[in-house]
Parts: sequence; structure tokens; C-alpha cells
Amino acid sequence: MRDMTPDPERSPKLVQAYGDGGFRISGQRYEGSLIVLPSVVHVWPITSIGEVTAESLAHVCEAGDAIDILLIGSGHEVPRIDQAVRDALRPLGIVADIMDTGAACRTFNLLVADARRVAAAMIAV
Repeated sequence: MRDMTPDPERSPKLVQAYGDGGFRISGQRYEGSLIVLPSVVHVWPITSIGEVTAESLAHVCEAGDAIDILLIGSGHEVPRIDQAVRDALRPLGIVADIMDTGAACRTFNLLVADARRVAAAMIAV
């Protein structure tokens, strides 16, 4: 008999829930904002979109070879992304798209299911 249970360490991360100040990613509850890469989750010490800088996205930049799209979940509002952030991601071939956190969660899961090379940086709501 073959075990068909996905290996949580190797399976792509999926957002199962958000709200109440955190997220449930692939069965694990996280408090606060997060950066979700295809196979790892990082706590992200960001509470508002004004705090997002190229430096705050270092985990995404380090994974640049594995990422084409970065979804930025901005909480409840949808402002523009600082040009310096876009400028830092462009040489890595990463396109950033900003949307409210709920939309970022849903879009992230759709892109993962479509086998796209996506990451998400999401502010907790």
C-alpha cells in the first residue's frame, strides 16, 4: 500500500484561513504578518503598508530564483507599492502586485494550485 499523505515539509504552503491577527498556513496557526514562500513561512514584523521596504522583503529577494510573482496583502487598504520596492524586485525578475490581505490569500492559493512561482507578503488583519 502506498502512503498518499502529502509531506507537509515538501508540499506547497496554502493559506487555509486569515483574520483575528494571524493566519493558518497548511494546518499551522501563525500570529501576525507573514511572508509565505513555496515551502517555508517567515514571520514578518510589519503591521502597516507604510513599513514595507525592500529590506523587509529580504526573504523574498533571497528566494528570487524560485519566485516570479510577489503578492502583497496590505491589510484592509490597497495603496500603491513604493517605487523603491518595485525597483529592488525588478532585477530579480519578480513582479509585485498589491491587494487587500483577503484577496492576496485567495490569489496565492489559486496561483499555487496552478503551479505558478509565487510568494506572498501579507499583513495580518
